[in-house]
Amino acid sequence: MANCPQARGALCLEVQIMAPSRLVFALPVALLLSACVSSEPASRSTVDPARTATRSGGGGPVVMQSAYDVVGVSVNVPQTLRVSEANSFHPSADIVWHGDPYGDRYQQVASIFRDAATAATGPMHQGRAVNVGIEVIRFHGVTDKTRYTIGGTHSMHFILTVTDAATGQVLDGPRRVLADVKAAGGNAAVAEDRIGRTQRVVVTEHLTQVLRRELSTVVTDPEVIGRALMAVPPTAPETAG
Repeated sequence: MANCPQARGALCLEVQIMAPSRLVFALPVALLLSACVSSEPASRSTVDPARTATRSGGGGPVVMQSAYDVVGVSVNVPQTLRVSEANSFHPSADIVWHGDPYGDRYQQVASIFRDAATAATGPMHQGRAVNVGIEVIRFHGVTDKTRYTIGGTHSMHFILTVTDAATGQVLDGPRRVLADVKAAGGNAAVAEDRIGRTQRVVVTEHLTQVLRRELSTVVTDPEVIGRALMAVPPTAPETAG
């Protein structure tokens, strides 16, 4: 990893399109994971109530913590993926992205994954030292025609591989991860734009949650679970009408 500091906690980002790059981070966390949307992390001793999520379907929250000490992440967006700029409802392509100004879509997709990986793994300091590999295989957002009419789905798929940082041994994967998220349409999309909740914000936020989930493990230590649950503020009761 050229020109990257090796001190613990130092952050190094290098994203390439054809070849993998690395970023250096770490994270000791306990977090609450939603049943269908993953959670935000918290420190080993406390959980930030503003960065937690609970199950939406009942059954109580799931407490999770980082499974690894992530020391490197590579992001690869192959040039073999087909890009479409067509403004139709569902262009046939691997990469469809109109959430940034017209430009190099490979670079833009790599930047989104870089930002998500930074947010997801930046604090990870716990467990075995590993490198994480991400290879994008599909990044199909919505076109303007779809966004400002019916809405749809941001369909994001990637291959995740976790390897031992010292030996290169594969610890997890390679496996396909699906990270689809709803894309607002019509008036809802216009309203999101007005408050700055752009398509880029939506997909980066969701990818961050997915990466946290995929690199975390369920907590079984009752003491850690208790601290996590105590840190979550009470939910206001719903009122009729």
